[in-house]
Formats: sequence, C-alpha cells, structure tokens
Amino acid sequence: MSQFALLKQRRFGPLFWTQFLGAANDSLFKFAFTLLATYHAAEWGGLDPGTAGFVIGGIFIAPFLLLSATAGQLADMLDKAWIMRRVKELEIGIMGLAAIAFAIHAAWILYLCVFLMGVHSTLFGPAKYAYLPQHLDERELTGGNGMVEMGTFVAILGGTIAGGLLAEGAAANISIACVAIAIIGRLCAQMVPATPPATSDMRLDLNPFTETARNLKLAWPHKAVFNSLLGISWLWFFGSIFLTSFTPFARDVLGGDERVVTTLLATFSIGIGAGSLACEKLSGGKVEIGLVPFGSIGMTVFAVDLWLASRGATHSMGRVMADLFLLAFFGGLYSVPLYALIQARTEPSHRARIIAANNILNAGFMVVSSLMAVALLRAGLTLPQLYLVVGLMNAAVAAYIFLLVPEFLMRFLCWLLIHSVYRLEKRGLENIPEQGPAVLICNHVSFVDPLVIMAASPRPIRFVMDHHIFSTPVLSWVFRHGKAIPIAPAKEDEKLMNAAFEEVARALEAGELVAIFPEGRITDTGELYPFRPGIRRVLERTPVPVIPLALKGLWGSFFSRRHGRAMSNVRALSPFRHIALEAAPAVSPSDANPQGLQNLVLGLRGGWK
Repeated sequence: MSQFALLKQRRFGPLFWTQFLGAANDSLFKFAFTLLATYHAAEWGGLDPGTAGFVIGGIFIAPFLLLSATAGQLADMLDKAWIMRRVKELEIGIMGLAAIAFAIHAAWILYLCVFLMGVHSTLFGPAKYAYLPQHLDERELTGGNGMVEMGTFVAILGGTIAGGLLAEGAAANISIACVAIAIIGRLCAQMVPATPPATSDMRLDLNPFTETARNLKLAWPHKAVFNSLLGISWLWFFGSIFLTSFTPFARDVLGGDERVVTTLLATFSIGIGAGSLACEKLSGGKVEIGLVPFGSIGMTVFAVDLWLASRGATHSMGRVMADLFLLAFFGGLYSVPLYALIQARTEPSHRARIIAANNILNAGFMVVSSLMAVALLRAGLTLPQLYLVVGLMNAAVAAYIFLLVPEFLMRFLCWLLIHSVYRLEKRGLENIPEQGPAVLICNHVSFVDPLVIMAASPRPIRFVMDHHIFSTPVLSWVFRHGKAIPIAPAKEDEKLMNAAFEEVARALEAGELVAIFPEGRITDTGELYPFRPGIRRVLERTPVPVIPLALKGLWGSFFSRRHGRAMSNVRALSPFRHIALEAAPAVSPSDANPQGLQNLVLGLRGGWK
C-alpha cells in the first residue's frame, strides 16, 4: 500500500490531520510572536532581537523536560484517542488566552502561552508515536512515520508563511487564525479511533527524574534502540540551531526582512518533508536504518557548505537555499528510520514511556544547543561560523554513535550495495515471516550474497557462512557485526562446526531468522553444488519452517568466480547491474530435505544465474 493511501483510512487519516493542525498552530503562533519580538522588540517584550528566537524556543521546550515522563505514563495507561481529544481542548483554551494577550499587548502572557503550547506538544507526542505501531504493521511503519514527519514540516511551512503574513497586519488576525485552527484540530481528533492502553497495571509516578531514569533503563538493554534515542536527540540539537537562528541570519547576514525569514523556513521545511517521504521509496517499505549514516553524511556536507556560501560580504542566495534544502532533506532521511526502529523494537507495554524519555532527551539537547549558540555568538562567532561548528560536531557525534552500534554502518553498506553496484528486484519476500524463527536457504553465487539478502530482508538475519568467507578482508567487519556464524567442515575444525550448530539452535530458539547456504561453498561454475545434509541437523534440533530463496544475476559480477578469482576482474564492475532475489512459500521442517530444497531453489532461479 502507498504511504499516501493511509490518509484515506480512519486508522491513520484523523491522526495525521490532528497532528498537522497542531504543528501548524504551534508554528504560526511562535513565528508570528518571534517576528514581533525581533522586529518590534520595544513593543513586544524588549528582549535583545538577536536572541529573542532562542529564548522563545527555550521556553517552548521547557515542558518537555518537566512533563514528558508523566506524558509517557499517561499514554501507556489511558486510551490514546482520549488523550488527544483532551490535549486539543487544552489548545483551544491556550489560544483563547493568547488572543487576549495580543489584544492588550501583554508580552508576558504570550511567553506563558508559548510555555503552555509546549505543554500541549509534550502531552501529544508520546500518544502520537505509540499510536502508530498499534494501527500500522511493521511494513507500514516507515511510510507512516514519513507521512507524519512530512506533514509536520509542511504544517510548519504553512504556519510559518501564515505567521509571517499575519505579523505584518493587526495582531487580532493572529488570534483569530490560532483559535480557528485549534477548533478544527479538535474536530479531527474526534475521529481518531479508540486505542486502548497496552498495559493496565501501572501506577502514576509524578517524579520526572525517577520515571525518566526508569524509562531509559528499559531502553538500555537494546543498544540499537537506546542509541536511536540519542541519535534523534542529536538531530533536535542540530536542527534547532538552524530553526531558531533563521530570523537573525536573514536580518544580519543576508540583509533581508521578514519575507526572507519565511523563505528560509519554507525551504528547510520542504527539504525535511521531501526527505521524510523519500524514506519509503529508498527503504523498500521496511525499517531501513542503513539510511541513517547516509542522512548524517549529507547533514554535515551541506552544513559546512552553508558556512562557505554565507561568509563574506556577498552571498549566493541560490546556493544558500540549496544548502538549506539538502541539509534538511538528509535530516529527513536520518530521522524517519530512527523513529520507526524505536517503534518496531520496543515492547508495546512501555513504548509510550520510551518515547517520552526520548522527548526529555530531545528537550535537554535543545536547551543545551540554545545555550551553546547564545554563548558562542556572544563570544564573537558569526552565525555562518556557528553552522560550521555544528556541522563538524555532527560528523564527530555520528561517527561515535555508528561505531558504538555497528548495525547502522552495516545496514548502510548493504543499502549502498544494492543502490549503486546493483539494482535489486524482489519477489515473494512476503513469505519471510514477520515474527518468529525460520531457516532461510539460498544458492551461493558471490561473496556479497549475505549483504544482498540482508538488504532485501524485512528482518535482521543471522548468516551461517564458511569461516574463510567470514574472514574476508573488509567484508569480515560487516559479517562479524552482523552476528554471522562462522562454520568449518568437521575435517578442518570439528570444534568450530559444533559451536556453529549450537549457536544456530540458540538463535532459532530466540525467535531469530537464520540463513544457510547449503552448498557449503561459492559456485565457480554458475551451477548449484549438491546441498549438504547440515540442514537436517539444524531442523532435528530445532524444527522450524524453511524458506527457500534464489539469487539471480550475480553470476559474472565482480564478486563472483566466473572470470577466475572473485574481486579480481575490474571489467566486471558494471554499475547498476540488474539482480533479483526470490522467495518461495515456507516448507515444513518434516518435508525439508537437501534434495527437495535444492530442486525448489533451482526452480526459483530458473535459467537466470
């Protein structure tokens, strides 16, 4: 199903529009007030125009630090649709109060309303992200999250443009728009379907510190999940520097007015929305964390180029806009897979609390980013120099996270392989079970067969492979961190062989997928070698379904042995080579025998080697 088709379904559409309108109202109100506080400071609060945006941003995120733990507990304890309706009613009240403040020019009440809108977003966030995996299956999570991220930033764009236009006229117009949007958002929330809590035996802990520590402790055993939380928080640190500095950047660096600020924010919002939508296509409809390093690289490259484009007396507006768009585009590629991974790998009973803990981390990172930005600017750095510092920091932080959790880089290499060297056609992969153990068996054509299968699979796979291939330079790093299982013939190393079978049994008993190349070697003729009996030993110990796979088109590629030794014939390095992976329906363990499985794989492969 297309990610856009989700908008027509009640399980997704009302949530999308409720979130969309809330984000638009946040953006309209904050941006209109920021413009007033920056360009008409004496009339609206008297703050330093250069730092007003950072102050308003800091006030808005303060509730995330104070109330996220409570919000996460409520989302795990109560019906999420009920929470959303109450939050939308709160928004109507806040916007009504803001309307009074605009009418009497009471800046301090508007700062209070900024804080209260932060409360509104704090309460809504955990319910929203915990709602998605209850109504979408895992194959829809990336697309659903991409739509939410895209919608959020399109809403920010719309709210920003509206806020900029309304700030040029009477303040009463801002009030009318904010109240109207809040009322429409409440009507959309009424159509969100009931979403009962995943647990009913929780007790509310109002201490944000102990509850946050408890929630982070829940995520800690899952390294990929915990570091995804840190990765998302870093994105908010990185992104908030740009979002809160566009007003002084437009005025002091580009020499522009409010319309230039709107243009910068519009470009950034369109970029991150486009990147978020692109995740569905680039990920092949699954949770593809290989996009995260790709996104991080782009964020650094274009942050540095933004510094180059905006320093000095003259500026190329086209280059500045392109840098902002691409920086945000890669930010979208970076963020969506991280959100989807957290949702897919977190237990439903405490999913909202994990997301709430993430919101607290996000808020903490954003507070630090605001303080750092103000300190560096007061120390004499220019805004372009601040962008350079943040870009270089992004490279260092990304390297640390990806080395800490090599799964990100491993998936990136797999993704890169099938989007540059190869063009992969996938058939029948719905036969791979979404949950539970299974053994995958496949013909063995090249040294990169495991990478191709990993890139195509909707789930992580443990590969059993010849210990010589496991030790291949460069690829060994990928196989080791992918938790591949090296095996040797009994005549070579009986101890290693027995240890491999024991590890396979443990993996299957834990509900994992295990892949085996039953030929025991890479073909050097292009034809299948006889399947060895090791598959029977695996199934006798742990009877699980067997999924036959067939790789096609890899024979004759650079990584195969068609022209002699693999990886020696440079002429075989043809980019975008067409290959395919096809899966057959599961075979029961009682019917799985080497000859029958070989015939199935041969039939799947056909004449395309």
